[in-house]
Amino acid sequence: MRTRLSPVLAFTITAGLLGSCGVTPNTGTFDERQRLHAECMSSLSEFQAADPSLSQRMDSAYAYAIFPRVVNAAIGLGGAHGNGEVYQNGRLIGYADMSQGNLGAQLGAQKYAELILFENERPLTDFQHCTVEFDARGSAVAAASGSAAAADYSHGVLVFSLPETGLMLQAAIGGQKFRYTPAAEWMGPASPAPSPMAP
Repeated sequence: MRTRLSPVLAFTITAGLLGSCGVTPNTGTFDERQRLHAECMSSLSEFQAADPSLSQRMDSAYAYAIFPRVVNAAIGLGGAHGNGEVYQNGRLIGYADMSQGNLGAQLGAQKYAELILFENERPLTDFQHCTVEFDARGSAVAAASGSAAAADYSHGVLVFSLPETGLMLQAAIGGQKFRYTPAAEWMGPASPAPSPMAP
């Protein structure tokens, strides 16, 4: 199922997606960050419901980033954008945004959640410094029962997607760019976060 997209909306979403990485992401107001947090917790619960084996993979991961609502829109020029949170040892350590652009004959819109697991310190540091690179042909693993148990890290990262029903099977991750800012810059020392992955 494809959703028709107005030219104005497509331009709004795709414009500026490939800006320089060094700019701090806009984390919004306190209320907006609270809403983002609630969306992240809800999204993590949905990932767990789709694939219970994901809980163990998250427990063993060095850290993870969750983007609860990535919008992928296209009208000739395509792009995607989403805001998210980054966690380590059960604590919120930062905020991030993701942007992605591509060219080609395309029309439509998709929405999905994206979860990125970091295997060790190096890929997390690369992510925080905006130097994580995904293979241009890469796709996220679609969250489904047992998929996490069989999935392998690639260059220290493992990416899962959770699409809205009927919109897509997998999310292409090639060309994604990230910006990161520590949570401490907005809220003081890293704060404990609820654990939606607990049984």
